[in-house]
Amino acid sequence: MAEFEQAAVRWWTTRQVLREFVAVTTRPGFLAPLPPAAFVAQTVREFENSFEMAEEDRGVTALLLEMVEKPGAPYLLTNNGSDFIRYQPWITVLPLLP
Repeated sequence: MAEFEQAAVRWWTTRQVLREFVAVTTRPGFLAPLPPAAFVAQTVREFENSFEMAEEDRGVTALLLEMVEKPGAPYLLTNNGSDFIRYQPWITVLPLLP
């Protein structure tokens, strides 16, 4: 997390991503044993403090459409790289996990 915080870039996420994080990390069978609820909640709070939050409103939709028409985000961090292959002419997809 220290390297992440020292990077000279603005990191963005959405509340949808936070919800998906909670859903996945608390799903039986995904992690064994399941992490304590307090750990999951604390992790989400740390994400909220570390990332800029793209709130889900008209302004965010306008930015999304602007990015579709004229891509400007050079990097995307994800564990679902195959979902973003079609964007590789415009962005570099970086895995979250090695």
